[in-house]
Amino acid sequence: MNKVKRVIKVLGMVNCTPEFEKHPFIINGASELFAQVWGEENGVGVRSAVGFGSLPDNIPVEIEALFELHVG
Repeated sequence: MNKVKRVIKVLGMVNCTPEFEKHPFIINGASELFAQVWGEENGVGVRSAVGFGSLPDNIPVEIEALFELHVG
């Protein structure tokens, strides 16, 4: 965790029904956590949130994130 310089991009995949339209509200939780850990300036990157009819093992949410790391 100490090697993370900043969050670059977060992709949130939400397991949901076709009628559900609030995917970004679900992914906000991950962004808020990252902002608490690394601060507002470094913890919030570009975000995408999409809905899927199923995810592996029927998990509710999958997060993919790209981070810039401190080198050295």
